[in-house]
Amino acid sequence: MTTEYTIHKDFKEVAPSHWEKLLQSNTANFFQTPRAVEFFHSVGLETFTLIAHNDDHIVASLSGIIQKEKGLKASFTSRAIIYGGPIFSNDIVHEEAVELLRLLIADLKDDVIYIEFRNFNDYSDFSAAFEEAGFVYHPHLNFHLDCTDPLAMKKRMSSSKLRQVKKSIKEGASIVEASTVEQIAEFYTILHHLYKTKVKTPLPTLDFFVELWKTSSVKFLMVEYQKEIIGGIVAPILEDKVIYEWFVCGKDRMYKNVYPSIMATWAAMEYATANGIARFDFMGAGKPEEDYGVREFKSKFGGELVQHGRYCYVAKPFLYELGKTAVKILKS
Repeated sequence: MTTEYTIHKDFKEVAPSHWEKLLQSNTANFFQTPRAVEFFHSVGLETFTLIAHNDDHIVASLSGIIQKEKGLKASFTSRAIIYGGPIFSNDIVHEEAVELLRLLIADLKDDVIYIEFRNFNDYSDFSAAFEEAGFVYHPHLNFHLDCTDPLAMKKRMSSSKLRQVKKSIKEGASIVEASTVEQIAEFYTILHHLYKTKVKTPLPTLDFFVELWKTSSVKFLMVEYQKEIIGGIVAPILEDKVIYEWFVCGKDRMYKNVYPSIMATWAAMEYATANGIARFDFMGAGKPEEDYGVREFKSKFGGELVQHGRYCYVAKPFLYELGKTAVKILKS
């Protein structure tokens, strides 16, 4: 970085007041906050952080996790994932963004197959910086839902989904915040089945969710019916700005007139309007060129379809292509 900036790799080296200022940026997101990265580290995940800082403010910050299989598979599966995308201050300039991205590559390229930014905000103003640093853009869709006006939010929602919410409530289903480890375990059983049979990607352990529940920044909103947890949503919150649909599931088609997955998504929407949270982020709706049933489901809640995409830098091309083939085989 230019000489007027210092690079830090520890959040504690930067004043909390400077973090508060950075979180007013247009690119702020929950997954780049110190509390999110500290949580990842606390549950045994390998994390990394780069912060460009001067005496007055943070110019940019990006953090992520290293994901890899255990044992001999580690070197063949290691990848760096930056959830949400970097947080750039509103006054960052092109050269500064390029330099920070290049520093990230230099730090990680020997240890990972690829580096991927999974963007939850609009980074179109920084596309040239990403490309100059060596990243390639891949289209990826998402839905953002305006929650500032509860009546308008309901009007944008499909009539069928709103009707299913009303039926579920009339039948006796309710939304509760998880208050016991047993409720988390019930939710996890449903989620684990979903990932094993349909999603077919790795899922963190139950302990991960229990520890996440203990934090103050993530809501576990459960769907309860006949004294049983039948669905729920794990919803991180960035102050009054965004609530996220990180993990969601439900025992669908098991109860007459009760729709747990729809109720789970509705729970986060309702929580947002009740607590002054401006936006609900669905955290992904697939690649635009591929049919994706989940996208169709999410579209019914009235959100705006956005394409903020992903930026990827491939450090080891052969292993990257090999990994893509392996994932396709596993999902089929």
